[in-house]
Amino acid sequence: MATISAQTQNSFMDTIKLVFALLLVIAGMAGFYYYQEQSLLYRVLGLLAVIGVAIAIALSSFKGKQLLNFMSGARGEVRKMVWPSRAETIQTTLVVMVMVGILAVFLLIIDSILHWAIASFLG
Repeated sequence: MATISAQTQNSFMDTIKLVFALLLVIAGMAGFYYYQEQSLLYRVLGLLAVIGVAIAIALSSFKGKQLLNFMSGARGEVRKMVWPSRAETIQTTLVVMVMVGILAVFLLIIDSILHWAIASFLG
């Protein structure tokens, strides 16, 4: 029973953290537009600082920690990928372009035939 209560409290705290982070971003955006007479550089830096704090707060929640774990796992998987060489990339691109051209001509012929057939049928 104590674990359910602790889970509920953690879930509630996570919700509060996420709502606070969202409200912080909204307040930062409101401040960005409210202080229009200030330099754009200062407003952008302030907005970036507020967004950074909001992200830090959001990442301290359970869902944020899950997101960080997922991103680190995805980064590890990307490092395992074998990327094609420049020659392979160019060859593949050329094959795709040729196939698109052939398909375009084929569809043009089909469209012309259908256009001629419908025009002949309708008179």
